Amino acid sequence: MKPRALKDGIYWVGAVDWDRRLFDELIPLPDGTSYNAYLVMGGEKTALIDTVDPTMTDVLVKNLRDLGVKRIDYIIANHAEQDHSGSLPAILDLYPDAKVIATLRCRDMLADLLMIPGDKVQPVGDGEKISLGDKTLEFIHFPWVHWPETMLTYLREDAVLFPCDLFGSHLATSDLYAVDEAAVYEAAKRYYAEIMMPFRNIIQRNLEKLKGLRIDVIAPSHGPAYHKPGFILEAYRDWVFSPPRNLVVLPYVSMHGSTKAIVDYFVSALVERGVKVQQFNLSRTDIGKLAMALVDAATVVIGAPTVLGGPHPNILYAAHLLSALRPKAMFASVIGSYGWGTTVTQQIAQILSPLKVEFLEPVLVKGYPREDAFRALDRLASAISERHRKHGLT
Repeated sequence: MKPRALKDGIYWVGAVDWDRRLFDELIPLPDGTSYNAYLVMGGEKTALIDTVDPTMTDVLVKNLRDLGVKRIDYIIANHAEQDHSGSLPAILDLYPDAKVIATLRCRDMLADLLMIPGDKVQPVGDGEKISLGDKTLEFIHFPWVHWPETMLTYLREDAVLFPCDLFGSHLATSDLYAVDEAAVYEAAKRYYAEIMMPFRNIIQRNLEKLKGLRIDVIAPSHGPAYHKPGFILEAYRDWVFSPPRNLVVLPYVSMHGSTKAIVDYFVSALVERGVKVQQFNLSRTDIGKLAMALVDAATVVIGAPTVLGGPHPNILYAAHLLSALRPKAMFASVIGSYGWGTTVTQQIAQILSPLKVEFLEPVLVKGYPREDAFRALDRLASAISERHRKHGLT
């Protein structure tokens, strides 16, 4: 991709990674991603907002050369993570007079992660401004969205917000702007679920800082920009502020069919009671899809077989993932099968304890489920349905 203009004097100069399929050796990227960097050319000075993943340094350098950039006065490091800052050493070699602008904590992290000398970084406070002549960059501290050093950059005269990871999406596309809103919505929700949801309460507080700003364009560091910013702002308000929905998310594993029979009956019992369900077989599920479902779920029920007295390893992984993602869920339980003994409930309850959910009576069945097990599953389904109705969940 060649450089493209967002507005007069503002250019996308990043890189699209069509082939990447895993992020942080953890997060699936079914649609690739992009590393967005932006060049802002003022009447007197020029600023580069973020860089790109180090694997794409040559693309960024070529884009800057294609624009004939002879001098960069400021490099804005909104976030120290390497997919945004990894090309910083190379860009500083090319433009040695550039000053890196970052939060104080980001300065220290850039030194730790990339060995950027401290005297190359100019720390800026929350609300501080830098003039490029006829354009003004304003810096808004957004700590813990999603790292502790993060800030956003606002270009006041053009009403462009550069929020780094916030509002982003892992989506490789030739579109500069989010024109296919259905595709972008799904990618952005996946991104929110995997990256931002653990910091939902902090995002709630920080979003207050954006009130009163005129925002014509949101230009994040992954995925397309938004020329209709209300689209992504409304989506985030829903994901961050709205109560959970009348939905049970049910990740499960079944080794010999017993837990699967329990899951099948339980799903049917929930549906009969008007409760929506999304189930995920953890032996073959995309964890990004699971994370997306958790954004809306009021209840999580884990379907767990027993292995050597404890949960199946995939169940342990899912439980730890739940605990880390911190969804809005209000209730949780465990269903499953065992052979001679089990500590599944105790272990999962302990892992999920940071979520502060109400833990409902589990249904653990010795062997294959029989009539008494089905009655217990009916009771659990009724308990979930009643709690959802009591809280007015739809």
